[in-house]
Amino acid sequence: MKTFTAYIEYDPATKLYVGIVPGIVGAHTQGETLDELQHNLKEVLELCLEEYGNNLEDLPRFVGVQQIEVSA
Repeated sequence: MKTFTAYIEYDPATKLYVGIVPGIVGAHTQGETLDELQHNLKEVLELCLEEYGNNLEDLPRFVGVQQIEVSA
């Protein structure tokens, strides 16, 4: 088992939750509820990881998030 961190946003225009797993190409999806999003993220992440085969050590490692302040 391997644990990944997902970045989740809510899109008020579509009324969907959007999830992205940083560093894993193609690991993004959406869902109407957080439970649906979690299910969809797990499914898409498993599919993406099949592409890596046995090279899971080469996956990017999530470090964290930063807040950046800019004048707008």
